[in-house]
Amino acid sequence: QVHLVESGGDLVQSGGSLRLSCAASESIFSIYAMGWYRQAPGKQRELVALISRGGATNYADSVKGRLTISRDIVKNTVYLQMNSLKPEDTAVYYCYASNVGSGPWWGQGTQVTVSS
Repeated sequence: QVHLVESGGDLVQSGGSLRLSCAASESIFSIYAMGWYRQAPGKQRELVALISRGGATNYADSVKGRLTISRDIVKNTVYLQMNSLKPEDTAVYYCYASNVGSGPWWGQGTQVTVSS
């Protein structure tokens, strides 16, 4: 069982920036994949960005060039740097982790609201 705790969600104006953090209860280097999903009201949860144990990243087309996933192995934390935010980025953002044969695990979510 991996426990994930997100932080950093806030209300921001269109064009602004935020950085989300996800602290894991164990070494993230031992976790196969971590990342971020989001869910807007009335919509399904969707992938935002993933980072593998080897450091490879993958992004949804809608966020490429604006959002960046990174990690700090010493702090067992994954980040999502969000720049040039748009109102359509408004959602609850969930941290995600999975291993081969176990998981996935989810954080409790953090609200990001982008005003126009």
